[in-house]
Amino acid sequence: MRLTKQTSYAIRILMYCAANPTRLSRMPEIAEAYGLSEAFLFKILRPISEAGLVESVRGRHGGIRLARPADKITLLDVVRVTEESFAMADCFESDDPGCPLVDSCELNSALTRALNAFFTVLSEYTIEDLVRARPNIDVLLGLDKLELARA
Repeated sequence: MRLTKQTSYAIRILMYCAANPTRLSRMPEIAEAYGLSEAFLFKILRPISEAGLVESVRGRHGGIRLARPADKITLLDVVRVTEESFAMADCFESDDPGCPLVDSCELNSALTRALNAFFTVLSEYTIEDLVRARPNIDVLLGLDKLELARA
């Protein structure tokens, strides 16, 4: 299973917000911190916002923040919102009549078990876990410089 860039960047947006809990995060800052395209980040913002993972505040001093605590947002929550398909093989596609074994194949069963195990592990990790694993995440993301600039 390979996650898309959209999922990776969505997780990064959420991590940035979790590492910056005392103020709103701005998309240009997030893009700069990760060296990513601001336009692409805005595309990712929509589904994670609609899913209730982040909320945006409009206006001159607006930005985004987590819509719920970082320890209540699992990696599975993010993956469900950002990934389009979990088909691990062609036979997972519901309309694939190409294989006569599709309804009784042990490969299908094994891949389904593997996918469920993958989902179980993702459900065990939160955005808070990812941020807490890096005690100096604020320095790595340049948040310490933003705080100094605002002081």
